[in-house]
Order: sequence, then C-alpha cells, then structure tokens
Amino acid sequence: MPEVKGEYPGKPQKPMSDAELKAIATAKYESKVDDSPQAEAEIEAFDFPTEIVELPSRGMLYPTDNPLSKGTIEMKYMTAKEEDILSNQSFIKNGVVLDKLFKALIVSKCDYNEMLLCDKNAVMIAARVLGYGKDYDATFTSPTTGEIINHTIDLTQIGEKEIDWDVHEKGKNTFDFELPACKRKVTLQIMTQKLQRSYDKEIKGLEKLKKSAPSSTLLKYVITSLDGDSDNTKIRKFVDNHLLAVDARAIRKYLTSITPEIDMEVEVPDGDSGDTFRSSFAIGLDFFWPDAKI
Repeated sequence: MPEVKGEYPGKPQKPMSDAELKAIATAKYESKVDDSPQAEAEIEAFDFPTEIVELPSRGMLYPTDNPLSKGTIEMKYMTAKEEDILSNQSFIKNGVVLDKLFKALIVSKCDYNEMLLCDKNAVMIAARVLGYGKDYDATFTSPTTGEIINHTIDLTQIGEKEIDWDVHEKGKNTFDFELPACKRKVTLQIMTQKLQRSYDKEIKGLEKLKKSAPSSTLLKYVITSLDGDSDNTKIRKFVDNHLLAVDARAIRKYLTSITPEIDMEVEVPDGDSGDTFRSSFAIGLDFFWPDAKI
C-alpha cells in the first residue's frame, strides 16, 4: 500500500464528527502562548487531523513543477460532511461520488485531474483507512476445498507491485516501445484521471450507438505517437485498421510491467490447514458504505 505516514494505530478508526474536529482546533487555540503570525499559522494547520500518503508513482511521472512530483499527498480524516457526499444520490447516479469524496479529502494543493490512475487507487485505499479504519472484511474461496473463507485485511499492510523502474525518467510520462510484430515504434503514456474521464465519455457514446470497443479505445489514449508522429487521427486509424492483436497485447503487457501500482493480492489463511494462499480481493459496496446491507 501507499504508506500512510504517522502512527496510525493511535489515530481514530471511525469518522471524526465536526464537533470533535472543532474541539481539536479549540484546544490548539487555548494552548497558544502568543499572538504571533507563526502561532496563528500553527493553529490553522491543526484545524483537522491529516496524514501524508505515499504515492506508488513516487512522483516520478509528474512534471517537476507539479505538487504531486513530491511523491506524497496530504489527506484529511473523513468527517460527517464527507459522509454526506457518499450518500448524495445525484453524485451516485452520475458515477462521480468517489471522485467528489477524494477531492474533498485531499488537502494538498494539486490538480486532481492530473493524478495518475495508479495513484488514485492509492488515494482510494487511504480514504477508506482514514474514514473507517484499516480493517476490511473480505471473502475468499479456498483453492483446495472450495470453502468460503472470511478474512480481515489490514489495508495499511498492502504492498506495491514489482515493476521495471529503469525505464522511468523523472518528470516524464512517456515511454518508447517497439511493436514486436510490425516493428513500428510507438510512444506510450500511463493514464491520468483526465484521460480516464475522456475515455469513459467515449465508451458511453459508443454504447449509445450499440457499439463496444473498450480495449481498442483505451489504446487510442495510451498511444501518443506513431513512428514519431503525434497526429491523433493517424494514431486512431492505425489502431482501428492496422494494429495486430499480438502487438496490442504486447502494449498492454508492457504498460503493466512499468505502471506503479498497489498490489491487491493478499495472503489468506486456508481454513484449519495452517496453510495460506495468495488471492486478490474485490472491493465491495461496503468498502465506503460499511453500513450497507450486503
């Protein structure tokens, strides 16, 4: 997992109420020893508790002038106000409820749309920890007996996938790749929140036309140049008419090998045998709606 810095076990494991946050700020105010601007700034900084979350990208793929290039992001603990976001039916209907939540929890001054999707996944895990605690109950199926196993995951112990960092250059989200079959050269990028929104919009438009092309459409977003030519029309024509399946698969495999990502596989006890097995866990409705009746 993207590390949540700070001594988490000593932190609250349920959303803090507005009254509790006000009490923290009041205590800070009453304990100040002078009226200097420095003291006032310190009081303001403790209006609500926050944590520093480490991003899987380490900030490597952002331009150096982007605040996210530090490789960390500051997030606040969830309060009753953020729970109102989770229950907003309009946000839920439009599929933006989690984005609204994450933006409300992020304290760092950054452009949310510029965030890499791999880092957004880390923000999602951190938001759950800062909202409802580190323990998440999930179900798994034993590979040996087929038995359904209930297991509590410590979300603060989730690791990161092993990737090839050698191809990463500080401040650049571009990667040169030669297609193995046709030998043409492409430049690739890792998806950001902004690109994902455009992709989602295009997919919905295709669905209205009774068309489905999620894989090829995604390739049109991750390929930024073809043989040095960044003309988007030519790239899209190439994907639709000339890109071989073997080359498309190679692109997906390469991007997987270089994309910083949290590892959603955990070690699960296999019943009473004493053995364990590794399995990925699915994020259910109760991840951010723990009181939902699943």
